Amino acid sequence: MDSFTSTAQRSAEVSAAVALHPERFRVLTGERPTGPLHLGHYFGTIRERVRLQEAGVEMFIVLADYQVITDRDTTAHVPENVHSAVLDYLAAGIDPKRTTIFTHSSVPALNQLLLPFLSLVTEAELHRNPTVKAELAASGRALSGLLLTYPVHQAADILFCKGNLVPVGKDNLPHVEMTRVIARRFNERYGQVFPVPDALITSAPEVPGLDGRKMSKSYGNAISLSMTPDETVDAIRRTRTDQDRRISFDPEQRPGVSALLSTASLCLGLDPVELAAEIGDRGSSALKEVTATAVNDYLAPLRERRRAFAGDPDLASRILGEGNEVANTAAETTLAEVRAAMGTSY
Repeated sequence: MDSFTSTAQRSAEVSAAVALHPERFRVLTGERPTGPLHLGHYFGTIRERVRLQEAGVEMFIVLADYQVITDRDTTAHVPENVHSAVLDYLAAGIDPKRTTIFTHSSVPALNQLLLPFLSLVTEAELHRNPTVKAELAASGRALSGLLLTYPVHQAADILFCKGNLVPVGKDNLPHVEMTRVIARRFNERYGQVFPVPDALITSAPEVPGLDGRKMSKSYGNAISLSMTPDETVDAIRRTRTDQDRRISFDPEQRPGVSALLSTASLCLGLDPVELAAEIGDRGSSALKEVTATAVNDYLAPLRERRRAFAGDPDLASRILGEGNEVANTAAETTLAEVRAAMGTSY
């Protein structure tokens, strides 16, 4: 049995266990606040977080502000991105009374775990990580120490709170495997401290950007959750399509048309091929109108809730303050266990 098949089988078993005993699991998940959250985040991760929360799973969400500088020189706009993300979470259904939302830079004990964890991996193992390779290629920059050790930092994210479940897509499985390796090696070397977390492989659809590439803040091809309806319409109208009036779903040959079909079909709950057949030969303008209406209708309730939350200018700061306090307590407890196991409590 190959590695992915084995992991997928274990993930299915874990999923069944979560359904029966959600109280036994603690999830760590999150993202880098490099820009506004968008539809890709919503369909890819946020919706699944809400589902797990409602099922009764304890959850920690990290806004990884320190990891912004893995592939860029500035933290400009990070504070506003962090606060915006909190509002998006609330609007999507994340409940801060059941889910802890916190930032990297506010939890020193979490980051201190990076030092002993780095001693448990080799340079070769770090260089082999496919996510590091992909991030390096996308950045076009020299490999920084922070980017090279990114997977170890993510292991600290997961293990500081004794996370034992990590929802991921197939592409991010190497990060979970690195965390499993670090947890096992620490326990073997110093004594049992950490759970060995399982990956929960999500079947979340990939939402293409408006140009057919992956939806990304850095590509400028995203539909942000915080956009107004008019901004959404403008972004969709600017999408490059082609001269063929007959609408068809062909991501290879017609990336712009197919991206719009994918986006609209997710919001409408339809198959993109079926949607293409419905639009037929009415052309790109009709496709763009259908897509804009579908997105705006789908996001309307979320945006209405977001506006209400944004009416309290201190709300995001209060939620982060409370979440950072919870995260600090968990991290300091874990760090104390680590120091005791290593014999460095003085």
